[in-house]
Amino acid sequence: MVASTGSTEREGWSSRSAFILAAIGAAVGLGNVWRFPTLAGENGGGAFVLFYVGCVFLLGLPLVLAEIFIGRTGQDDAVGSIRKVAQRSGASGSWSGFGVIGVLAAFLILSFYSVVAGWVLYYVGVMGGDFLGAVFSGEPFRGALAGESREMIQGRMGNLFADPMLLLTMHLVFMGATLFIVARGIGSGIEAAATILMPMFFVLLVGITVYGAFVGEMGGAIAFLFTPDFGKLTPQAMNEALGQALFSLSLGVAGLITYGSYIKGPAPLGPTAVTIAIADTSVALIAGLMIFPIVLAVGLDPAAGPTLVFQTLPFAFQTMPGGALIGLLFFILILVAAITSSISLLEVPVAWGIGEMGWSRRTSSLVFGGGAFVIGVACLLGYNVWSDVRPLGFWPLFADTDILDTVDGFTGKVMLPLVAFFTAVFVGWKADRRLVEEMTGLSGFWLSVWRALIAWLCPLAVGVILVTGLFPQVLGS
Repeated sequence: MVASTGSTEREGWSSRSAFILAAIGAAVGLGNVWRFPTLAGENGGGAFVLFYVGCVFLLGLPLVLAEIFIGRTGQDDAVGSIRKVAQRSGASGSWSGFGVIGVLAAFLILSFYSVVAGWVLYYVGVMGGDFLGAVFSGEPFRGALAGESREMIQGRMGNLFADPMLLLTMHLVFMGATLFIVARGIGSGIEAAATILMPMFFVLLVGITVYGAFVGEMGGAIAFLFTPDFGKLTPQAMNEALGQALFSLSLGVAGLITYGSYIKGPAPLGPTAVTIAIADTSVALIAGLMIFPIVLAVGLDPAAGPTLVFQTLPFAFQTMPGGALIGLLFFILILVAAITSSISLLEVPVAWGIGEMGWSRRTSSLVFGGGAFVIGVACLLGYNVWSDVRPLGFWPLFADTDILDTVDGFTGKVMLPLVAFFTAVFVGWKADRRLVEEMTGLSGFWLSVWRALIAWLCPLAVGVILVTGLFPQVLGS
């Protein structure tokens, strides 16, 4: 293994705003637009939302700042950055081990994330074809998927899962796009993509939300999302809110460490971290206000679970004016969110290959993009050809999960909490205080608050996520 020497000039962001856009793009993904509304619906809305927001700012924000601090200080890949902070703080270089777990987690998550994003790409194609059909028939503002029954619309996902070649094609196209962007580097690849895609994302998000306010049940959605019923805030719901706060902000995969390492010159890390946390949380809340008015307007169940986006909403778009166009724009929105997150997931191992192995960016991109693609193929075959395969069947927690859900469950329940836990302990207890003050720009009251949260509350809360994830019987589930 060849450690980075720092003798060659590393790439970097052209400005603070470029970093913020890219970091928000990394955080804003399927977790915001799909997973958050799903969890809010399943856990009764208001109380879950309130607890989730609290978790973001008391736990997520301190960890966001901690990861950016490590990367900004180390100016290297995730493992190299942790090692350098440890050396400058007089701590053991073995702390970089949790960076290795983060890099591996990003690589594994990318493998199945691309498969799920392939589902989104499929629905973009379906809705795109439907909208073109509406235009050519002279009815551009009709509902989506005209003439199809609810059973036919909801059966599309099952048909997709049963077709390995279609799944493979969508996975290949999405992973190819991700690899292409990352291989182009920071300036002409990742930053350029974020500069184009994130404004597009926010325009679509606001536009569809306004549409839902006019044609949907916005009052009911607001009441559902923001009227707390604390009787529904079970220990399981609180644990899921804690986990979602980490998942939504892309913590535990060393993404913000890697992106933070491309910051050049002095930068106010505290305000930057706050901006990222606020933007990410706002997107999740607006996504709820985008989806639930449409769902409630046609009398569908907001607690539909994981099928909410792919089966419930397509049927809802059928009954809405202009649903053919809105349905297409909605899935484009999700696709944009998915690609900005997948870029950050691939950049983590690619940066490791460049920094620790001495590979060129192109070689590292091909190795890790290709490797994630292969694992993703196994994940998608788990829905059809290998549907009876249980990779961790010996482990009761994963005894009944297919390949994709096993990789998802293991990374989410084990790897991400572990990395977040060690990040908090490392920065809260091992990082040199003067180094922290110098690099974050925090001092006085706010520095004390942040260090208290990162040293005490974050390890405790993340430890709870880890234990209850591995031993769900603790919560009585």
